[in-house]
Amino acid sequence: MVVDAGVGVGGGGGGAGTCAVGGFAVWDVLLWRRGRADVSACLLAGTVSSWLLLYGGYTLVSLASNVLLLLLTVLFLWAKAARLLNRPQPPVPELRVPQQAVDEAAALLRSALDAASDAFRDIALGRDSLLFYRAFLCLWSVSIVGSVTDFPTACYASVVAALTIPALYHRHQECIATYLSFAYMNLRMYEMAYERLSMKCFVKVRDWTMELLKDP
Repeated sequence: MVVDAGVGVGGGGGGAGTCAVGGFAVWDVLLWRRGRADVSACLLAGTVSSWLLLYGGYTLVSLASNVLLLLLTVLFLWAKAARLLNRPQPPVPELRVPQQAVDEAAALLRSALDAASDAFRDIALGRDSLLFYRAFLCLWSVSIVGSVTDFPTACYASVVAALTIPALYHRHQECIATYLSFAYMNLRMYEMAYERLSMKCFVKVRDWTMELLKDP
């Protein structure tokens, strides 16, 4: 049995349909909807249990090696027993990664890098204040998390956050949007006050400098 990962929907429907369907499936898992709640729960339980195993004495390499060793042993013994007892072989699919999926992943990575580059340029040139505040909060949060934990724990926490925060935001979207708009208005007010204060200081320093230059 041959299974192609990432086969397009509708035969030759193109990569756009595949990306759209894949994107909807990912959002369904993250938001626990459209019958994907069991997948979300399994991912969350697997992430938490693997984190507990890693910090219970296992390492990532030893855990992956033991899982693969157990899986291969079970499948090997199953195949040998099935051959001796004239039973069906274990249902192991023959996976093939299509070239279209690789091209789509490369295009998605390129698009993300271009977006990050554009955002960095807009922030560096002072074009988008809101984007600067978002980037500042994100980098500051990453710095705080990196100072109190290690990289594997941060990765597990990111997965748990991805499986919980979007769903909570989707359920309480109106309340969160109200608080975010209120915070944005306050930030804009402080920014305008800072700009007025900076302009006043600049004018005072300019006048004082011009007076000094006029004096003999």
